[in-house]
Amino acid sequence: MAAILTTAEELHDALATGRYDDGGPVRLLDVRWRLDRPDGRPDYRSGHIPGALYVALNHDLADHDAPVTEGRHPLPSIDDLQATARRWGIDPGDTVVVYDDAKNMASARAWWLLRYAGFADVRLLDGALRAWTDAGHRLEEGDAEAPAPGSIELSYGALPSLALEDVAGFAVDGLLLDARAGERYRGETEPIDPRAGHVPGAVSAPTTENVSDDGRFRSPDDLRSRFRMLGAREGASVGVYCGSGVTAAHQAVALSLAGFEPRLFPGSWSQWSNHPELPVATGPDPR
Repeated sequence: MAAILTTAEELHDALATGRYDDGGPVRLLDVRWRLDRPDGRPDYRSGHIPGALYVALNHDLADHDAPVTEGRHPLPSIDDLQATARRWGIDPGDTVVVYDDAKNMASARAWWLLRYAGFADVRLLDGALRAWTDAGHRLEEGDAEAPAPGSIELSYGALPSLALEDVAGFAVDGLLLDARAGERYRGETEPIDPRAGHVPGAVSAPTTENVSDDGRFRSPDDLRSRFRMLGAREGASVGVYCGSGVTAAHQAVALSLAGFEPRLFPGSWSQWSNHPELPVATGPDPR
């Protein structure tokens, strides 16, 4: 399997030479997005890693023509994603590096989506934009020059996932992690979605605990210990969801680093809670 993370120095060297020694030519994507500030383009234009293209998560990495019953960030059609990836200039054999300015909570969506679509060599800049600037590397302003169209061909299904109809049974027979903040899991607050609470049987596992204060992922051993304590078993898949399938991808990265096989539920809580026929649990984790 291709590397999951890259350091700022590795990226700097790859940009200088035009490619990774263990990969290919670099395609760099800036995926700045926050729930309270979904348009990251102004921040991107004020300073981004040289050559990085801005990715609009709400439009490039989601389908907003889908009905609300599909969740807040349904997956784009494979044709739309392929056209977008070609607009980014991605060719077979390239190495795609993604980052944001929020501990990779948003850029992990691009990592998971491209890998789910069959593109193998996608890496997260560990520590995100802060790691780049802390290393003393320069930023550029404005918009990056558009690349020549790429030729990548994509097809969904390269990673395991969970459809809505699979989730309830998986929570009974396996381990299903809820990556949202604890208060949303417990149903104490729900600022966005129709109902508060969690999927019955799911275990609370806030995504923020995957990283240190500087935004870098904890070591594989630390992450492995964390997920084992939550009930992960060697050789077994681990399901994961969040609010709308964005930060769940960050949990999928952490699970992959720890040596587990994540199964992401793309619709996540925003899809589940839009189906009134599905049950909702509240209160603390019963374990």
